[in-house]
Amino acid sequence: MTEATDLAERAGDRDPRVGLRAVAALRRLLERLEAVQVRSARHQGWSWQEIADELGVSRQAAHKKHGRQ
Repeated sequence: MTEATDLAERAGDRDPRVGLRAVAALRRLLERLEAVQVRSARHQGWSWQEIADELGVSRQAAHKKHGRQ
């Protein structure tokens, strides 16, 4: 997780340009990680409701975001 650690450090930079770029990169990384974990859960037989509960969103929101992946 060196990439995430580096990005988290840069997100706190005093230079807003550096910090904002790091925040955007962290957001992209988080989206990729979420997609990987949702696919894993689905392959293991998890329901959309179980996934949604863990993500703190509605079943509909989880399915809408990840249902076609």
